[in-house]
Amino acid sequence: MKHDHKKHGSGALEQERTHAGGTSGEVEKAKTLTDRQGHPISDNQNVRTVGSRGPMTLENYHFLEKITHFDRERPPERVVHARGAGAHGYFESYGKVGEEPVSQYTRAKLFQVKGNRTPVFVRFSTVIHGTGSPETLRDPRGFAVKFYTEEGNWDLVGNNLKIFFIRDPLKFPDMVHAFKPDPVSNVPGSVGMFDFVSKSPEATHMITFLFSPWGIPANYRQMQGSGVNTYKWVNAEGQAVLVKYHWEPIHQGIKNLTQGEANEIQGMNDSHATQDLYEAIKRGDYPEWELCVQIMSDDDHPELDFDPLDPTKLWPEEQFPFLKVGKMVLDRNPENYYNEVEQAAFGTGVLVDGLDFSDDKLLQGRTFSYSDTQRYRVGTNYLQLPINAPKKRVATNQRAGQMQYFVDMAPEQSPHVDYEPSMTDGLVEAEQQAKPHEPEYHAKLQRERIERTNDFKQAGHTFRAFEDWEREDLIRNLVNALILCDESIQQQMVRNFTQADEEYGRRVAEGLAKARNKEAKGSDQRKKAVRDAERMGHEAEPY
Repeated sequence: MKHDHKKHGSGALEQERTHAGGTSGEVEKAKTLTDRQGHPISDNQNVRTVGSRGPMTLENYHFLEKITHFDRERPPERVVHARGAGAHGYFESYGKVGEEPVSQYTRAKLFQVKGNRTPVFVRFSTVIHGTGSPETLRDPRGFAVKFYTEEGNWDLVGNNLKIFFIRDPLKFPDMVHAFKPDPVSNVPGSVGMFDFVSKSPEATHMITFLFSPWGIPANYRQMQGSGVNTYKWVNAEGQAVLVKYHWEPIHQGIKNLTQGEANEIQGMNDSHATQDLYEAIKRGDYPEWELCVQIMSDDDHPELDFDPLDPTKLWPEEQFPFLKVGKMVLDRNPENYYNEVEQAAFGTGVLVDGLDFSDDKLLQGRTFSYSDTQRYRVGTNYLQLPINAPKKRVATNQRAGQMQYFVDMAPEQSPHVDYEPSMTDGLVEAEQQAKPHEPEYHAKLQRERIERTNDFKQAGHTFRAFEDWEREDLIRNLVNALILCDESIQQQMVRNFTQADEEYGRRVAEGLAKARNKEAKGSDQRKKAVRDAERMGHEAEPY
C-alpha cells in the first residue's frame, strides 16, 4: 500500500491565503499546520524549554493540547501498550551500588539495606498493536515495574530496548499516529512509519534495533528491560547524579527471533509470550533480573559527542559501567487478568524520595501524559484500585470523582476539613528530612533542539556490532518494509542509513533495487496473501 500524495479538493483550497489578523506579509498556506484553535504552528518538533536542553515549562500550550487529546483518542483500550501480560514478585536490594555504599548516591530507602525486599508488580506489553494482536509482531516491548515501597509507590516505566525513536515529546502523538494502521483503510503497514522516521533522523538508531532480531524478543522472560530515559539519584545532602536503569536477565538469558521464526510461531500460537510467562511461574521456574544503573555526574558532559539526556542514545558501557543494585524475582501469577494486568496503571512521575527527574524533555512530557491517560482510561480514582494502591497509609484532601471507593483520610482527621492548611483537625505537611535537590538554571526560554544531536554515529556502531545473521535479518526486514513505500521515502531512508554506515546504506539500496524487480512480477507478500485467500478459499453453499 502506498500513500497517494495527489492533491484533492477545490482550487480555492490550494490557494495561499493571508492569515487573518497576521502581520503584513505573514502568509498561511492551505496545508499549514494549525492547532484546534486555528493557530498556525511554526515549530512542531520542539517543546519550549529553559535553554536548548533545560526543563520544559508548564505553559507549553501546543504540547498540552496535543498530548491531552492524544491521551483520550482510543478509549478504553490503551492507545499504546494495549496487549500485555503481568506477574507479581519482589525486588531484593544488594545494599550497595557496584562495590560502593548506595547511600553515597541516593537516599531512597528501598536500596539502603542488603536483603530488603520490596513487593513489585510487572506488566510486559507490546507497544503499537491492539489487545488482540499476535505477540510475534515486530514492536518494542514495554517493561513496567511498580515497586510498593515503604515510602509509597515507585513506577519504573520502560521498554526492552534501551533507546527510543524521538527525543522531544511534542512529536509523540505524530509518531504513534504514523505507526498505527492507516486511518482510512485501517490496514497496518510500514508506510506511515517510514514516512515519519525518514524525516526524523534521530530515529535511525532505534529503527536499526527494531528491524533486527532485537525487534522480536522470543518471549517476555528472555528479554532485557530499560528505563530508557535519564533520571537522577539524590543523596541526603541534596547532591544529584544522572542515572539510567537497566534490567538484565539472570538465569533465563536473552533470546530474539528472526522474522521467519516469528512467522512460524504465529501460525501456531498468537499468545505465546503470555502463555510462556504464566506457565513458567506456575511450574516454579521464576524469571529473575538484576537491576543495574549507569551513573554520570549531573552536568552536560561536553567531552561526549552526544547529550546524555538524549533518549535516542546509549551511554557507552566502557565509560559508564553497569553497576548492580539488586535483583527482581517474579514468583506469582495474577488471580484475575482484568483486575490486575489490564487495570494496572503506571506513570513516570511516580517517584519516591531520593529519586528525581532529569531535564530529559521526553521524560518530562511522558510524566504529564502517563498519569493524565490513567485518569481518563481507568478513572479519576484509579489509584484506589488494589493493583495500583500503595501498600502503606494514604491521607489526602482529594475527594469524589468517578468510582471513589473510600475517602483517603487519616484516623484522627476531621471529615469536615478537606483542605490544608487548617487550624483544626486537618492534615499537616510532612517534615523535610533531608536537603532538597535544587538545580539552578541560567538560560533563555526557547524552542530549540539539543545541540549535540549526532543522529547517526551510534546507529552505525550498533549495525557494525551486530553478528552477521543479525545484519542479514535487519537488511531483509528493512527491504521488505520499505519496498511498500514511495521511492522518495526509500531514498531518504537509504541516505540516513548511509550516514550511519556506508555498508548499511549500500546493502539496503541494493536490496530495494532487487525487490523492485520482484515487485514488478507480483511478489508483494501482503497483496499476495489477499489474492491467495480468495484463490484458496473453498466454496460453500448457503445454509
